[in-house]
Amino acid sequence: MDKPKKSVRRKTSGVTIDEVAALAGVSPMTVSRAINQGKVRDVTRERVMRAVRELGYTPNLAASSLAAAQHTRIALIYTDPSGAYLRELLVGLLRVASNAAIQLVIDYWDEPGPTAQRKAARALAGRVDGVILPPPLCESKPVVTELVRAGIPVVAIAPGHLGNGVSCVRIDDFHAGRELAEHLIQHGHRRIGFICGRTDLSASARRYDGFVSALHDAGLEVDPALVEQGDYTYRSGLAAAEKLLCQPRPPTAIFASNDDMGAAAISVAHRRGLEVPRDLSVVGFDDSSAATTVWPELTTIHQPIASMADAAIDILLRTIRRRTDGERVLIDHVVPHQLVVRDSVARPPGSR
Repeated sequence: MDKPKKSVRRKTSGVTIDEVAALAGVSPMTVSRAINQGKVRDVTRERVMRAVRELGYTPNLAASSLAAAQHTRIALIYTDPSGAYLRELLVGLLRVASNAAIQLVIDYWDEPGPTAQRKAARALAGRVDGVILPPPLCESKPVVTELVRAGIPVVAIAPGHLGNGVSCVRIDDFHAGRELAEHLIQHGHRRIGFICGRTDLSASARRYDGFVSALHDAGLEVDPALVEQGDYTYRSGLAAAEKLLCQPRPPTAIFASNDDMGAAAISVAHRRGLEVPRDLSVVGFDDSSAATTVWPELTTIHQPIASMADAAIDILLRTIRRRTDGERVLIDHVVPHQLVVRDSVARPPGSR
């Protein structure tokens, strides 16, 4: 009895992506992008899919998913390498990108002017699929305008609100500022100094607005002499705290708009012979590493930076996929904040 003949039809599992690429006249990377809805011309995609059908190619779904992620390049652009908040965001994004097998491009811009920023943004748009902008670039009009014009999805980290044609991941800075001020008021403080953040960031204004709202609701007036300008750096916190504490009637508490400036305020207090919190209460904002590297540790507002990194990557990946369909959706993702009570707040002198 004759043995049954083997089928002359090739098993689909034996067809490789290299064979599809050879038949379509493109590279294997182009085949991967076409199959996974990446950035290729329509005529090229049709040629690839015709080769896929002709050869009966069935992609390995797990491998193609990994390849799609590896071909997704997301950039993080920053201008402040010394901020504790930014360092934690960098670590969070690196972890998320590694888990998702995404290519994370990290670029440092040394505070160029508007013209240089526009040029750098145009160059960046040609080599990445999406961009994450932390403060202060999250509200840089030249950068955002160029990236949006180029059709690059952008997620801004910690802006004051959704705007400028980009998605954002943030906390509610107004209510966080209000909650922190209420904590000081509940401890009996009536003369509260405030160190503002950068004037070019709307989140700074929102924190101050929350502070003012809490004071007004408590029947307290904002004393302009107790408000000093900072820029989120430790050095600016030193200068602002010196001005507040050298007044004839200094505040009994200081609300610093971030932990770096809060740590600076504690340092100035110690230098002036004041004990925190017995003589002066101090609060910060962000719950960065700076909050727990000073003594006493800072009461502060916790921003879930790891969750913000996860959300930023997720929003970008979803936006990149939608872009192939011509759909542009802006997402305003507000993550919950938390008041973290430590040892830097007590009732003011004379009221205990």
